[in-house]
Amino acid sequence: MFRNIPTITKNLLIINILVYLATVVMELRGVDIAFYGGLHYYGSPFFHLYQFITYQFLHGSFQHLFFNMFALWMFGCVIERVWGPKKFLFYYLVCGIGAGLSQELVQMLMGSYSLTIGASGAVYGILLAFGMTFPNERIFIFPLPVPIKAKWFVCIYAGIELFSALGSAGDGVAHMAHLGGMLFGFLLIRYWQKHPGSDFDLNSGRLFFDGLKRNFEQRRGPQQPRQRTGGKQADMDYNARKRQSQEEVDRILDKIRKSGYDSLTKDEKQRLFDASREQ
Repeated sequence: MFRNIPTITKNLLIINILVYLATVVMELRGVDIAFYGGLHYYGSPFFHLYQFITYQFLHGSFQHLFFNMFALWMFGCVIERVWGPKKFLFYYLVCGIGAGLSQELVQMLMGSYSLTIGASGAVYGILLAFGMTFPNERIFIFPLPVPIKAKWFVCIYAGIELFSALGSAGDGVAHMAHLGGMLFGFLLIRYWQKHPGSDFDLNSGRLFFDGLKRNFEQRRGPQQPRQRTGGKQADMDYNARKRQSQEEVDRILDKIRKSGYDSLTKDEKQRLFDASREQ
């Protein structure tokens, strides 16, 4: 499964996990990596510009790391397949930097200074991107018993962060950084919508998302082992089935090009998903 994760999302997961492990190991040796790589207030003598990047890969606990990486995997895989690796990485870093700038502004206005670490600002930007790209896709949110549309999912999270920022001062969470990541992501997406590029592949993201939902919603039984029978006739039958399968996939892809992904039937979507697993 890990090999099917797109390149940038996979590397971001690996880097964050490795940095967390390095932080834990070096802390045992008396070295606080978070102090040097975390984002200090700009008026601090310990502030450096590079911290706008490095703070995004540092986490204060395993729980902090786990939830950020889970959301990055869950939604980043889809968005990267839609935008492509370069555009996705640019967006991710802009949201992270924007979150850091927002946190700096809030600290200046409030007069309360603290060290900021975590990928949450960039991850919240990814959540926003998913909600804006697939607003009507239904997803599950614990503890709700039924799925809700992605656009409402994003609104709920934004509302929670805004409420927490206004009423939970001193809880140790950079709520305004989360909202800042979403704000910068929104502005960037709006700009791209007015200046669309050729690398915007919505169908690719929908295919991946449909496959991801099936993995969670269906209980697939164990696959029966394939048995190979010898003889020329068996090879001819196998080749005929392969040709027929490929022709069916080509027909479905041609339908997407002419009428869009939403024109496919449920069976056609399932066939494409099954074909992607066979590659």
